[in-house]
Amino acid sequence: MSSRGRGRGLRRLIVTLVVLAVLAVVVDRAAAYVAENQLASMAEKEAAQYDVRASSTSVKIGGFGFLPQLVNENFSKVTLTMDDPTFSGIPGEDLKVDLRDVHVPRSLLTQQSGAVSIATTDLRLQLSPRELGRLAAKSTGLEGLSLAIVDGALRAKVSVRGIDIDVPITPRVMEGRVVLALGELSSSIPSYVRNAVKSQLARGITVPELPFGAQLTGISVVDNSVALTAAVKDLKFDA
Repeated sequence: MSSRGRGRGLRRLIVTLVVLAVLAVVVDRAAAYVAENQLASMAEKEAAQYDVRASSTSVKIGGFGFLPQLVNENFSKVTLTMDDPTFSGIPGEDLKVDLRDVHVPRSLLTQQSGAVSIATTDLRLQLSPRELGRLAAKSTGLEGLSLAIVDGALRAKVSVRGIDIDVPITPRVMEGRVVLALGELSSSIPSYVRNAVKSQLARGITVPELPFGAQLTGISVVDNSVALTAAVKDLKFDA
């Protein structure tokens, strides 16, 4: 065979390999798309059992290659996103759930039966400070209490016995509740008012049941929102 013929054969082989690689990627992504939609539907169904609704729900399967992971019936990471969620009637801004070590039986793609089991689940729910303030007012008994984020920090505003209070607060999680630690108050505010506000805020906020029965682990200020973090062990989605 001449060098020209060998060159043409090599080019045809390269083109064939490129076409096969593109087809493999297309098939992989098509199968992933079907699985992601199926998982999103299962997640919505499971979330509804915890009185969680959202304007839209999407799933993204991570890891290297969908089909190789499907063969092993295990995905290293799946990200669930629920936009404009509500839980127990409380409006949220965003709900993002990281699912790791996700076992998905292949039968879900064929017969749409079976259950997805997740080893570890980390959840982040973002709320407006206004909604957190409503929960705080209800839990602490401080009527008119409102929360706002100013310069990246959470502040509380309330009027007690005709005295207006505007003070920075630090939220933290203790024993499943959100406790609000009071910052420095003006010395012009009577001590009995300061002590009363500090005592009532220390009662903490009772947070309604979180999506998927997650247990509250932390709270932080993220931009103009308050982010609640929580975790679930051995979560399951049924088809």
